[in-house]
Amino acid sequence: MLVFAVFLVLFSGLTHAVWNLFAKRSLNKAAFLWIILIPTTIFLIPLVVSKLISKALPWQAYVLILITMLIQGCYAFMLTKAYDLGDLSQMYPIMRGTSTLLVPTIGVAFLGESLSVWGWFGILCMIVSFFIISDWSFRRSKRARSSKPILVAFGVGLCTTCYVFVDKLTLDYLSPPELLCLGNLGFLLALTPAVLRSGKWKVELKANWRVILMGAVLSPGSYLLFLFAMNLAPMAHISPVREIGTVFATLLGIMVLKEQQGMKRIASSATIATAIVVISLFG
Repeated sequence: MLVFAVFLVLFSGLTHAVWNLFAKRSLNKAAFLWIILIPTTIFLIPLVVSKLISKALPWQAYVLILITMLIQGCYAFMLTKAYDLGDLSQMYPIMRGTSTLLVPTIGVAFLGESLSVWGWFGILCMIVSFFIISDWSFRRSKRARSSKPILVAFGVGLCTTCYVFVDKLTLDYLSPPELLCLGNLGFLLALTPAVLRSGKWKVELKANWRVILMGAVLSPGSYLLFLFAMNLAPMAHISPVREIGTVFATLLGIMVLKEQQGMKRIASSATIATAIVVISLFG
């Protein structure tokens, strides 16, 4: 089961990196992210309504659902800002690296999970590599004298940490598709006022409808794979593996978007991949 869970998480990381590439290349980040979640959400709403009508959930479940939706709303807002402010290979490592440190710690502290010495060593290697990929020396350049991009990226990472932790608890009451739908609703509700007010979703849809179709599959699909994996293995063991998406995103940013600091970031990505293997086999 653990091997299959790791495979699901690896594929989740790849698909997550690809749809983030699409979001970075879009004309309007908020409009793109808003559109790609609509099909899956509409498809899953009947499933959620049926569940809530047919089965009485305890009040704790409704509290967790509300918290999940609120966190997803914050995540939506900060993610759009992050890609407006920085490069994919610059923002993505910080966003993902934050949760890499915090999620296993929370899993060990509050969920009764455990990591070996090798597991913690692998996480440490990943964190160091994330900082190198993020290129904190870029603050010397004119573009990056403001700390706002870094703070926003950390905000995204904190939201990711929070919703993964809350979703792990919510899975005791809901199936992965049901939870995905409710998280999407929180995401959509946060972006809807601004997107509809601007009207830019029409331009985005006309210009990038093919990419939007792919994003509509990859965005919910990536997290759905991770939710299924969390049902098969401890969160502290599989959550760091999902950060393989950082390697994929770095390569995509360098090869597709022609972003700078290529060799340094690729070398760091190789270190991350090694650390992931250590965590998976010995963590």
